[in-house]
Amino acid sequence: MSNLQSVVEKFRQPTYDINPIFLNRWSPRSFLEKDVPEDVLLSLFEAARWAPSAFNLQPWRFILARTKEDREKFYTFIGEFNRTWCENAPVLALIVSQNTTDKGKNKSHSFDAGSAWGYLSLEAVNKGLITHPMTGFDFDQAREVLNVPEEYSIEALIAIGYQGENNSLPENLQQREQPSPRRELRESLFEGGFGREIK
Repeated sequence: MSNLQSVVEKFRQPTYDINPIFLNRWSPRSFLEKDVPEDVLLSLFEAARWAPSAFNLQPWRFILARTKEDREKFYTFIGEFNRTWCENAPVLALIVSQNTTDKGKNKSHSFDAGSAWGYLSLEAVNKGLITHPMTGFDFDQAREVLNVPEEYSIEALIAIGYQGENNSLPENLQQREQPSPRRELRESLFEGGFGREIK
């Protein structure tokens, strides 16, 4: 058993049998300052490309920062707390989603973009990478700095790279660098109406 598996199993036990990739996907903050090869990186977005969306509109778009210059541009709108750890990540990606269609408002744009993010995050695990999504940044400033049109909603920012050692983080974050558990499955399931437990 690898060290990663033992760490994950300490904090995550499924009630029903599932593919381990779902348990192994979590959001570390410790990144190695190591470049991700382009073919490996783009495979994550290839996976996102095949996510489902209403009417196959594929409303998601990703704005990447891979160069030092582009990452520094992103740092201008990232909150101080997230800057303490994400500056080691070699890739940042802003997820935006088109909130309009030629027929009016797209009611499922965020839902669909979330599916694309999920696919991306699982392919990252498959490729030996880590991802950490965040919303701790100034959305309005991000829109201005990156020239995001109003018909695109800003959803989240993702740090992408290889996992580093816990001791590379500030001390207050080292204790938090572990997979988070989940509430019991039955607490999330209702049957026949809100609040009615499944039998």
